[in-house]
Amino acid sequence: MASPRIKFPHVKRYKLFIFWSAIILAFTEIHQFGPRYLLECWILPNLFFDTNIMAQSSFKQYLRSLRWTPIPVGVGLALIAFQQFRHTRKREAARLGQVDPCDCLADEWEVEAYKLLPLRQFSKAWGWVNGLELPEWSRKSVLGLYVRTFGCNMAEAEVEDLGKYRCLSELFRRSLKEGARPIDPSAALVSPADGKIMSFGTVNCGALDQVKGVSYSLRKFLGPNCWSAGGPMVVTKRDDDDCFHRTCLSDGENNALYQCVVYLAPGDYHRFHSCVDWKVAFRRHFPGELLSVNPSIAAWVRDLFVLNERVSYVGKWKYGFFSMTAVGATNVGSIQVYFDEELKTNDASTRKTVFHDKYFDDRLVELSRGSAFGEFNLGSTIVLVFEAPKGTKACVEVGQQVRMGQALFRIPHSYVGKTLDETQHQGPQR
Repeated sequence: MASPRIKFPHVKRYKLFIFWSAIILAFTEIHQFGPRYLLECWILPNLFFDTNIMAQSSFKQYLRSLRWTPIPVGVGLALIAFQQFRHTRKREAARLGQVDPCDCLADEWEVEAYKLLPLRQFSKAWGWVNGLELPEWSRKSVLGLYVRTFGCNMAEAEVEDLGKYRCLSELFRRSLKEGARPIDPSAALVSPADGKIMSFGTVNCGALDQVKGVSYSLRKFLGPNCWSAGGPMVVTKRDDDDCFHRTCLSDGENNALYQCVVYLAPGDYHRFHSCVDWKVAFRRHFPGELLSVNPSIAAWVRDLFVLNERVSYVGKWKYGFFSMTAVGATNVGSIQVYFDEELKTNDASTRKTVFHDKYFDDRLVELSRGSAFGEFNLGSTIVLVFEAPKGTKACVEVGQQVRMGQALFRIPHSYVGKTLDETQHQGPQR
């Protein structure tokens, strides 16, 4: 087992400075946009605006006489490649049980450096590019490249002809043929989307599994409990996570909280659906970061789903509490929910507060299993947290590919339908 890493809080800012200085210098090869250009055109005019003009001119001449020697681009790329190789080796060792998964997590300074990247602006730009209408003569070649790269199955699409899609965004949000995703009638809860299972199981003492060995707080993920009889509840201590957990249960003696995380890759069907029959009473929007939710990043960044922008819908189903959360990601700043037209994600006007609440008390939204819920503009993640009787069995495994409508959980002796030989559905579906 690897020894725990020693952290030095007082050098965090120093590390950030070194990190970004190395990146800037590594990619500074063009003279007119180099460090000297920045000093002459931006720093000096503001720093010496009230000094003698002759002195300012002399100082500029001195700067021009200097010969700047930036680090070659190859050195910067080699540094980035080495860091990635190091993290990859740690993750593989954690998978084999040789290292604690927590030892593979990024340092706080690394996460802060990652957050400094202009991911929100990049996501906006990517959304704009996706919405550009393509000339008819280029659609099959451009869209075909995307289909081949990510393995999209166009035979399932309602419109198979790539020439009919005006832009890349329409291809992302394509609808499927009727019957392409049958709903398993014997399951208590079915998959809301096509994707890969990142984690599942019971919620223990208010802690959710991000990936195996890495957890995050249910309290931080959903925010203050304003939807149950025990709410509103604002907790500030870590010891209160278990207390928050209990407030979400309507029957703590017979029921437990369960969770499941489904990751949608870029080539998957990008619409998501309701996975049970339930009533939505409340929505909470967290305007957070837009970090990547790729499984490799989820194993590297602690509290990834807490940091990212997300939209949580909370309500009740036949067994009590039910929530469904759509998590944003890099290039997925746009989350659309069909019954909530007021929702606006990746919007500058909503970033000043921690979260925004909306109640559906005047008109509870009733959803049935398989009904359309919303869509992502690219791949992302769905997190389910729900109350169910103790003994509820999962029908999937971590890393398994699932399709919308496939069984995720079954409750013993309680089947929604009786048509799929329910007595034989005890293990994971393949």
